[in-house]
Amino acid sequence: MQDIRLDLIRGWLSQLPHTFMLDSNSLVPASSDASFRRYFRVQAASQQNPTYIVMDAPIDKEDTQPFIQISQTLFEAGVTVPQILEKDTSQGFLLLTDLGKTTYLEALDQSTATKLYQDATNCLIQIQLRAPTNHLPSYDSNLLQRELDLFPEWFLGKHLNYLLSPPEKDSLNQINQFLINNAKNQPQVFVHRDFHSRNLMVLEQGNPGVLDFQDAVIGPITYDLVSLLRDAYIQWDEEQQMDWLVRYWEAAKKGQLPVNLDFGEFYKTFEWMGLQRHLKVLGIFARLYHRDGKKSYLKDLPLVLHYTEKVAQRYAVFKPLVRILDAAQKVSRPDGLTF
Repeated sequence: MQDIRLDLIRGWLSQLPHTFMLDSNSLVPASSDASFRRYFRVQAASQQNPTYIVMDAPIDKEDTQPFIQISQTLFEAGVTVPQILEKDTSQGFLLLTDLGKTTYLEALDQSTATKLYQDATNCLIQIQLRAPTNHLPSYDSNLLQRELDLFPEWFLGKHLNYLLSPPEKDSLNQINQFLINNAKNQPQVFVHRDFHSRNLMVLEQGNPGVLDFQDAVIGPITYDLVSLLRDAYIQWDEEQQMDWLVRYWEAAKKGQLPVNLDFGEFYKTFEWMGLQRHLKVLGIFARLYHRDGKKSYLKDLPLVLHYTEKVAQRYAVFKPLVRILDAAQKVSRPDGLTF
């Protein structure tokens, strides 16, 4: 099947200044994305810049303006992000600098983790201290609730074929309110929303490179930390997570970020924030499979469910969620598929 937009990209690239020395016929996929955006790597006849990245964001489904605006915001805050070299917002095309091919996910192991996570937490603190939030939408109650609604609709209902009873709905609504209040009552800062191992690039200088920031909001200070340390794509034992969490907390205090000075309370807000995020992610991953045909996300569901169950089991107010998850996983789908 002909890819019409790929033909449009080639045509656009051919019209760009010859100083880029682009080979428009060299386009290859650069990364996958959970949205409708696509990224391609294009070769250039230049030793200084041998490759560039092309973003393809169909205008009927994606808006390039948030990416453009937030890219500049993060750059001015001293964060390494792709630079926008050319743009055609009428078609949804951007030409970006290439931050390489090595994601944190590909590079992380026991020998590299401490250094890479230290760089990542330093970067996060830098964002939280320096990136202005006046132009960002708020991570408000409505957005938090819409995200939480994905869990019963897509994970329980569509994926596990489980219909909540009226009492279970009431219990889940109460739990959702606890989680929303926890998010709203935290200090509000710049929130990337997907600050994890697939969106951080390993660089020799200015590490890490930060990608996929276009959905940034002003929101709870623990959100990006949860994304990083309880990543849906890679798992570390709780002792290691705690070590990195304490290091962040101490550095944040030193930098005068408004974290709770009681680590026990800070840890509780971190855990509850993680529960909100992981309920959302369970719903999103199930939706990506059932609605969008993206099967690769199924393999990541067990880890996200593990995080969800561990936190739910630790706090009495979330016991109804434990019971719902236990009951839902006993219901078999007609096709025999669970994860």
